[in-house]
Amino acid sequence: MKRLHINVKVQDLETSIAFYEGLFASKPTVLKSDYAKWMLDDPLVNFSINLSNEESGIEHLGIQVDTEPERNELFNRLDKIEGKQFKEGETVCCYAQSTKSWIADPQGVSWEIFQTHGASEVNKIVSQQVSESVNSCCTPEAKA
Repeated sequence: MKRLHINVKVQDLETSIAFYEGLFASKPTVLKSDYAKWMLDDPLVNFSINLSNEESGIEHLGIQVDTEPERNELFNRLDKIEGKQFKEGETVCCYAQSTKSWIADPQGVSWEIFQTHGASEVNKIVSQQVSESVNSCCTPEAKA
């Protein structure tokens, strides 16, 4: 199964949580002091918000997969399309342990393809450098 992932930067976490709890009729699946995530079944989406001092709005889009074969299929698709790509591999981000790769679309919108393996108490970590075009909350460039 594949799940659409959307992350929005917000200025006021509590107000935004209240809004999305009302919209989704659901409490967050993950709730931290700077982060909230809803793993929704209707609509089927991984929707998260991050507290940010930067401009608010869409942070990045993504596709979350459940299995390694699904992940490999999508990673192979990325290799065949034009766009600045960053193969992050194993990482910790957004309170999860994941394997991920990033690509920027022609407008510069960052897309994250990832498989989550478990939870983490860490939101973001600093790792390798990423292309200037691929810049989002959990990409290494944004974390540095």
